[in-house]
Amino acid sequence: MNSKDYIGKTVKVKIDRPLGSKHPNWDMIYTVNYGYVPNTVSGDGEELDCYVLGVFEPIEKFEGKCIAVIRRINEDDDKLIIVPEDKNYSNEQIKALTEFQERYFESKIMR
Repeated sequence: MNSKDYIGKTVKVKIDRPLGSKHPNWDMIYTVNYGYVPNTVSGDGEELDCYVLGVFEPIEKFEGKCIAVIRRINEDDDKLIIVPEDKNYSNEQIKALTEFQERYFESKIMR
């Protein structure tokens, strides 16, 4: 499935880097919950990654709505933006909330 096909759909996410955790290889703290969609394959050969926005405590799993996709220009690696059913975020808000990691990459937000 193309990552854009997830937009508007409900997605189950496994969180492997909860809010407040440290990146295993870099000096970076996750300011949002970050995980992946089990049993998927992204362009980088790994499972499809997700930022979970609108949840302000560390979690292990989440089911929510995909409102956008961050497409990294120089890598074949998309990130789904997953939110609770009653939430929405503008592109500017998504950029601000994912900046802690996305500032290292050139990317665009797809709706």
